[in-house]
Amino acid sequence: MKGYRKYFTRKILWFLITLVSAVILNFILPRLMPGDPIASIVSKIGGAGSNNPAATQAMYEHYQNAFGLDKPVIQQFFIYVKNLLRGDFGLSFSRYPIPVSEVIGNALPWTIGLQFPAIIVGWFLGNILGALAAYIRKGFDKVLMPAMLFLGGVPAFGMAIILLVIFGIGLQWFPFQGGYPPGMIPHMSWKFFAGIISHYHLPFWSIVLISVGGQSLGMRSMSIYELNADYVKYSRYMGIKDRKIVGYVFRNAMLPQITGLALSIGTMISGAMVAEIVFSYPGLGTTLLQGIRENDYPLISASTFIITLMVLTTVFILDIIYGLIDPRIKASQYE
Repeated sequence: MKGYRKYFTRKILWFLITLVSAVILNFILPRLMPGDPIASIVSKIGGAGSNNPAATQAMYEHYQNAFGLDKPVIQQFFIYVKNLLRGDFGLSFSRYPIPVSEVIGNALPWTIGLQFPAIIVGWFLGNILGALAAYIRKGFDKVLMPAMLFLGGVPAFGMAIILLVIFGIGLQWFPFQGGYPPGMIPHMSWKFFAGIISHYHLPFWSIVLISVGGQSLGMRSMSIYELNADYVKYSRYMGIKDRKIVGYVFRNAMLPQITGLALSIGTMISGAMVAEIVFSYPGLGTTLLQGIRENDYPLISASTFIITLMVLTTVFILDIIYGLIDPRIKASQYE
């Protein structure tokens, strides 16, 4: 129990350190971007083209005060942290006076509903195919291996564009823009739900296929290594049934794959963000891109914070699960 407590304490400590670092970077990085968001707002509502410079300046100062940008940067940071602890992300620059929490609240369910099912499905399919390729070998492996190498090597935006061109534009099997039919107001009905499902396919499978490629290659390599281990040869020599041996083999091979999922989930989410942008899916990826285009500091900070928090939480949970299922973790803490 002591070994587990030490392991969990370290994981919690690193989680908190990383989270604090992410909060600092989420505040600083958007403000290093070129451009003046207040000047952009004033120009949009016609202030920049006004013949009255005093009115334009007054409007500029009004918005600067409303967003708190007239205060020193260090004071802005402490206000940002204080509001963040209360769950207040501030007002959106580009959609003023709409709160950022409302914008994020509208986008977050779309991102969670798309990304995490796709990542988990890709992880399971990849591990199943990798295990089968290692165990069956022969013709199955010769066909699967090149296909997985191709899928694992295609960048996220490339896979999204391939599916868009083939199944969206070419065959016209699925819509390729938005999260639901254009002109339809979101509401609870079977027609709206069917529209969501039809728009869901292309971004979902673009993420799944990328995940399958890398996971299957990793599982195949680990399974082959375990199948050639001494304990497998000894077990077969002792007459233990092959089915029981294979169960232990794939259990051992899965442990590094769980760690691999934790380490790669950040890059998977970034790839999923690309899929959202390519298909104009109304999730955090599209929201973040709009915030960057319009220098919307609160929207950028909130989007990146939510993404970082999702990645850190997922990795932390997977690390805890790994520590519980692998007894070697406990033993290593006593060394």
